[in-house]
Amino acid sequence: MRSKPNPNGRYAAKLLFQFKVSGAGWQNKRRLCEERIILLSAASARAALTMAKKRGRASQHSYDNSDGNRVNFQFVGVLDLLELGVECDEDEVWYEINERLLPMERKTAIIPPERDLCAIRNERQRTGQG
Repeated sequence: MRSKPNPNGRYAAKLLFQFKVSGAGWQNKRRLCEERIILLSAASARAALTMAKKRGRASQHSYDNSDGNRVNFQFVGVLDLLELGVECDEDEVWYEINERLLPMERKTAIIPPERDLCAIRNERQRTGQG
């Protein structure tokens, strides 16, 4: 089935990568993974998917870690592809719609403290504040 043209042409793809470590006759089974969201301009969902896969494969690389083991950063696949249509603001890059039980009433259990947000935590570490 062919994708319909997207007049807006904006898509977001969530890509999955793994860090596969291997040494003399062994490899790790429990792997650190990265989920990455990228923005794409494409005429259709199928074209956006092709672009996302190409970008994922192009991101693959390998290196030797400090223990002398080989680390392969590998593209696993596309977790999701989202069309960013007219319902999205121009600076919106991703959205998910789901159902939650009493989200406002359970806000403190759902929303992490600001100090635990990744960018805030990393900034504190870089500046030596914690």
